Amino acid sequence: MSVSNRKGEFTGYHMLALMLCFFAVIIAVNITIAVLANTSWTGLVVKNSYVASQQYNGVLADARMQKAMGWRSELSYQAGAFHLTVTDRAGGPVPFHEVTLTIGRPAFEKLDHTLTLQPDGNGAFVAREILAPGVWALMIKGEQAGKAYQREARLHVGRDGKGRIE
Repeated sequence: MSVSNRKGEFTGYHMLALMLCFFAVIIAVNITIAVLANTSWTGLVVKNSYVASQQYNGVLADARMQKAMGWRSELSYQAGAFHLTVTDRAGGPVPFHEVTLTIGRPAFEKLDHTLTLQPDGNGAFVAREILAPGVWALMIKGEQAGKAYQREARLHVGRDGKGRIE
């Protein structure tokens, strides 16, 4: 009995090549996904969730105090400038010692940065920052006589540079 090798016959070498190609594709996809996962947004909102959970009752107490104080705020972004006005229940401006504004993209913390808003003399606070079009996450923090003020907002900046706060 003789073994004949006919042209186009599937042999063990063909199977070996097929298996090597299969595993090469699997390994390439795994490496690609690992690199993308390592260089993209981490998904972390806080650095230590355990510590944040321990401090959450304080956050809730600050929110209740802010609501009880009757503080209202108006925030706008026009012509590359943020304008913040915070009023008390009587309609007078709240004299904060310092107001900070943290700006960043909602899912990309590498662009996050903090500005200090300056009082304009009329009870409002102003900071200049030209932002690229798109969605920005804003976190405003202030303090007045040991009482904390905090507000989170989303800013949609159009191609014309005008902002819409949500």
